[in-house]
Amino acid sequence: MKKTLLMLMLALTCAFVAHADEDEPELTCEVEVNSDKVSNASKEIFEDLKKDITEYINQWKWTNAIFSANEKIYCKLMLTISSWEDATGVMKGDLQIQSQRPVFNSSYTTAVINFKDTKVNFVYERGRPLEHSDQDINSNLTAILDFWVYIILGMDFDTFELKGGEPYYEQAARIVRLAQTTGEPGWKPFEDNTNRNAVLSALTDAKTAPIRQVLYDYHRMGLDQMVVSVDKGRATITHTLENLGKIYEVAPLSVCLAMFKDAKLDELINIYSKANMTEKESVYEMLYQVYPSENTRLEEIKKESRPTL
Repeated sequence: MKKTLLMLMLALTCAFVAHADEDEPELTCEVEVNSDKVSNASKEIFEDLKKDITEYINQWKWTNAIFSANEKIYCKLMLTISSWEDATGVMKGDLQIQSQRPVFNSSYTTAVINFKDTKVNFVYERGRPLEHSDQDINSNLTAILDFWVYIILGMDFDTFELKGGEPYYEQAARIVRLAQTTGEPGWKPFEDNTNRNAVLSALTDAKTAPIRQVLYDYHRMGLDQMVVSVDKGRATITHTLENLGKIYEVAPLSVCLAMFKDAKLDELINIYSKANMTEKESVYEMLYQVYPSENTRLEEIKKESRPTL
């Protein structure tokens, strides 16, 4: 009887742990704060800032989707503080956002986002926890963090399902609308073509919508299929790159083109290192049309493959 009861308790405990494991927060976010340019503040302030941001992002449940521990999205935020005002607590700087996702049935991970937000301006009150709200903006810092979390989620979901990131872009749009009333930089339309408003527009406007098809086809139909057939997966990616040219024709300054380049150009050079020369030249021409200033790097694509010893 005791043995039966013990086994039942063990089974219930295992079931509870398994269920809890399936409802993990979505993100594993590594945070770095660089304050080397600031000489009028103690390093402890920036250590606390790093801790607060890390806990804020990693402990919140951002979606209704069920994530197991091994499905969590890895991302990295590198905040560089250029100035700090002692009297007001205002910090200014830039934020590098990186995210990646695994390639199906392999140990390889691929970059999805590699972007620098140059208009980061916020008040940080040491000792006051960062608070999340789905209805309002508590601070410009949490607004910036929330926005980029939803962009990370949206783009990641887009790589697994065509337009799968829609609900997260809607959340990002809500934040943009609220933040525009604050007068803080980085949120306004036409402020520049690389701010947060521009990033959201690039992912949601009809004329640049093909970028989301690119995200899906490149990752799900291209990279994920290369484990089964390198040639077929690469051929899909080649076809997918044609959409970059379509975006360039209607919106040559769209930030989504720069975002794709910064995340994918080095990877593309590697993908086509083993392609035949016809495919290499075709891809080179497509990418050169969109990124002529990157010709030196693009020339790497056309180099003859060296035989493996």
